[in-house]
Amino acid sequence: MTVGVDLSAQPAGTATATLLWDGEAAEVLDVVVGVTDSDLVARVQDADVVGIDCPFGWPAPFARFVAEHGARDIQAPPVPGLVWRDSLAYRATDRHVRALTGIVPLSVSTDRIGRTAMRCADLLAQIALAQGSSVDRGGAGKVAEVYPAASLKLWGLPHRAYKGAKSSSARHALVDTLQQRAPWLRLGSFAALCQDSDDALDAVVAALTARAKARHSTTRPPPEHQAAAATEGWIHLPTCPLADLPRGAASN
Repeated sequence: MTVGVDLSAQPAGTATATLLWDGEAAEVLDVVVGVTDSDLVARVQDADVVGIDCPFGWPAPFARFVAEHGARDIQAPPVPGLVWRDSLAYRATDRHVRALTGIVPLSVSTDRIGRTAMRCADLLAQIALAQGSSVDRGGAGKVAEVYPAASLKLWGLPHRAYKGAKSSSARHALVDTLQQRAPWLRLGSFAALCQDSDDALDAVVAALTARAKARHSTTRPPPEHQAAAATEGWIHLPTCPLADLPRGAASN
């Protein structure tokens, strides 16, 4: 069973999707919009693999910069200007995603997603307490950071302009296309909710990406980025076709 989480700064914008896999198909057991921290922790405990759509950490240079600034001990950057500021804005995994997909993830240190990341940091601490061990931010355990828009692109599905009330028709078309490309995905009555809510749809895509991770078919931190991934987090992108997700056994 895989769980996808589209995390928001508040429960009202947070969605989860639970998928049960039987080797030939995936049944969507539930899709819920408006999920509290306690609900999220419980769902993580029940799942085999969980994909959370939110940064798991901040760029290491940014963390150092904030600490030095607070201590009034900030040093002049060796390469001032845009290059230096970009090193504070984007994580190693963000640059990796951009190189692979052309999509630029939101900056956790300079965009509003930082507020959601604060909730995520608290959530990961609660998960660690519940399971009795820390959460590996690089995704070596059962919990991994995912990015639905990038997963959609890699699977050859529409990945832009499907969010918000004004994109309802595009979202309807995306859900229809997803069901055509993945007839093994039994959305059932939850298809309508995914068409109405991009939060719900992203949660389903996150759960699909979690399945790819369970099949050991996602991008893992290469050696040169393992140290950064341990603190900054690492986005797991699918490396297998959408059609391959139901096949074979899986583990975290």
